[in-house]
Amino acid sequence: MGARELERVDLGEVPYLDAMEDMRGWVERRRAGTIGDRLVLLTHPPVITYGTRTPADELPRADSPIPLVEVDRGGRATYHGPGQLVGYLVLNLRERGPGDIVRWVENALIEAVGSLGFATLRRDTPAGAQSLVGVWTPRHDKLASIGMRIRGGVTSHGFALNVSSDLDEFTRFTACGLPDVAMTSLAELAAERGVVAPGEAAVRDAVARAFGAER
Repeated sequence: MGARELERVDLGEVPYLDAMEDMRGWVERRRAGTIGDRLVLLTHPPVITYGTRTPADELPRADSPIPLVEVDRGGRATYHGPGQLVGYLVLNLRERGPGDIVRWVENALIEAVGSLGFATLRRDTPAGAQSLVGVWTPRHDKLASIGMRIRGGVTSHGFALNVSSDLDEFTRFTACGLPDVAMTSLAELAAERGVVAPGEAAVRDAVARAFGAER
């Protein structure tokens, strides 16, 4: 992809449905050319979201206390909540030039996490297998999930990076359609090494730098 600068937009905790309404507006404005490409960084209260192709048996039980929302992005079910940094990307791909947008997002997150002292990698998906899109540790625990939509040449949705997430919440359902995969967080990886975990502000800055996003 071409190297075009992104605008960085920092928000606090935003209810998921409110953020989706805001994102529809950002996408319309990007198509109209009244805003440039942007990276929106925020968090959500607890919610489980799922793409339209998610099988019912991968979703939480009906008595789950966490709201469940069907969304128009790619990917299967995932959890958003406190301690997780969510990044929404609103990009005009027709202006940005050819390239694999998902791989670009994976590589940017790997660069960001690497700058904080944690080695991660991307994985190719074998033919016929469930998608391995995302950011992984060398032992194949999943640190970040990616789910995007492209319509009219403009992207929406983005990624979720576990900073200090409650990982037990991912056990309420089949995360990302991968029943045998363990989710992890930067806090858990830091604890395993006996080092101080990076705070949210440091993670936001590292992610923004890796994506070339300025305020």
